[in-house]
Amino acid sequence: MVATPPLDSRQLRAFSILARTGSFTETARELHLTQSAVSHAIKALEEDVCCRLFDRMGKKVLLTLAGEQLLLHTEKILQEMGSAREKLEHLGKWGRARIRIGASPTACQYILPAVLREFKESFPQCEIHIEPGDTPDVINLLRHHRIELALAMEPKREDRFDFRLLLTDELQFIVSPLHRWAITGQVDHADIPRQSYILYNKASYTHQMVESYFRAEDMVLQSSIELGSIEAIKELVKTGVGISILAPWVVQKELAEKSLVALPLGRRKLKRRWGILHWRERRLNLPEETFVGLCKSVTENL
Repeated sequence: MVATPPLDSRQLRAFSILARTGSFTETARELHLTQSAVSHAIKALEEDVCCRLFDRMGKKVLLTLAGEQLLLHTEKILQEMGSAREKLEHLGKWGRARIRIGASPTACQYILPAVLREFKESFPQCEIHIEPGDTPDVINLLRHHRIELALAMEPKREDRFDFRLLLTDELQFIVSPLHRWAITGQVDHADIPRQSYILYNKASYTHQMVESYFRAEDMVLQSSIELGSIEAIKELVKTGVGISILAPWVVQKELAEKSLVALPLGRRKLKRRWGILHWRERRLNLPEETFVGLCKSVTENL
């Protein structure tokens, strides 16, 4: 089935003005064209729709029934086209853009506030959309083009994406200052499997990394509580409900106050790589490059 070609927008504009003025002379003046050009445009439009749109009454023209019907559609079409042009011109102004970011809850809490504060100073008109989710979730959003940038841990086997490293951290035991490990200043290796652990979401990359680490040590941790909130985990550890495994940069304040204590997992370190992911073949625009640069600056202080 052959699709019907769309109507010519220039012919529709001439038709709309002629319908309003009823005069080829006035229409030609508004369009900065000759009367002959306007007449030709109307004739071509009538041939295209296969019906007469105007009745000629001397120097004036009046709409036919078909012309009245077409005018209803024409006004809507020209209004939509004008609206589209206005919005595109609005976006084309300096600083007008949209940036969609996927970020883990940890990044949303500890990295993004400082980044977005600086970003808005440079691009006050830029629309920012944040989609929170753990690394697998935000990578899925990136895969389906629902975000442009993902602030997350480095994934496995994702060759389609470019990964820009921001920081490498090390997971450690986080305990109450009243815990015997904190008092002695060292971890009892044999005591590790017997502890009650408060760990981050089981579906997260971090949880999977922790399980793999201790599996290699021939240990299975007794996870009594799993949470999706770092703040909640910290508060429970403070009260002595259990111990956790977190990166020291998310407990900086508590470590400085000595309300929590960090201890190494063992001689073998467990490290994570955080960065910005985007489609490899896609070139980032200025706001996106600025966002990446600010993330790098903020994470250097962590």
